[in-house]
Amino acid sequence: MNNIYNTLKQQLNGNVHKEFIIKDNTYFKIGGSVDVFVEPENESELQFVLQQIGHSKVPFYIIGNGTNLLFSDNGYRGVVIKVGSNFNGIYVKGNKVSVGAGTLLSQTAHAAAEKGLGGLEFASGIPGYMGGAIAMNAGAYGGEMCQVIESVRCMDYQGKVYELSNEEMHFKYRSSRVFDQGLIVLSADLRLENKDSASIYEQMKELAKKRTEKQPLDKPSAGSTFKRPQNGFAAKLIEEAGLKGLRYRGAMISDKHCGFVINDNNAQAEDVLSLMRIIRETVYDKYGVVLEPEVRIIGEDF
Repeated sequence: MNNIYNTLKQQLNGNVHKEFIIKDNTYFKIGGSVDVFVEPENESELQFVLQQIGHSKVPFYIIGNGTNLLFSDNGYRGVVIKVGSNFNGIYVKGNKVSVGAGTLLSQTAHAAAEKGLGGLEFASGIPGYMGGAIAMNAGAYGGEMCQVIESVRCMDYQGKVYELSNEEMHFKYRSSRVFDQGLIVLSADLRLENKDSASIYEQMKELAKKRTEKQPLDKPSAGSTFKRPQNGFAAKLIEEAGLKGLRYRGAMISDKHCGFVINDNNAQAEDVLSLMRIIRETVYDKYGVVLEPEVRIIGEDF
């Protein structure tokens, strides 16, 4: 690992760190030390990083804004690559918006609203970067990324760049071809609809109010902990199972929204995982429904 660290440190202008504490790069504020952390400045640097990893055959993991990640207390033995704000940018032409993977969804939604372009209202309160949102087909309040995507530029783990249409992205619930094939989102073109800016802002304001009233935004979390099961809602099952407000050491099932496990008091990853296991087992015992994590767990089994 020292060899790849030294190579990246010598050749890149972007951030390269050894034995890097990852928790401050996640919304959960949880996670130990990763062997090497690198934040490339551009696509060429990203290609170089991937080539070096390929030669060295070391494990690696791609992150964006860290909104839906739970890293192990033991960290990660390998290289963590952050495709972050160096990859931002918003360009509007007509009703098409070209956006970089490291651009915040909220920033994109507001930029579109200023130009009288609607369709991203649902995403205005989602805290992630565009790259991660596209990869997981993020959604809220009846909207999903697949509804506004025209095409996506991606890089595979060998450094080759592709442009994929909406259909070629194979979008499905909280997943896409990015995870199936092993791709990294670089940028995307969105096709939005002409709409009155005032009505767009009004809808965004209403959704922000709903989010503030119903979600525990004052505590670290990774958003929805479990995926929506078929013909139901995870939060409803968790609440009906009597688990609302349940604590396991520093982790807690939010008493504001049962779909969120929160870092209530300096929680460790194992606290969150233990609480998630209790939820899964209790809901299965009561209702026969197997809840699948929506949060992505790195370095631990669940």
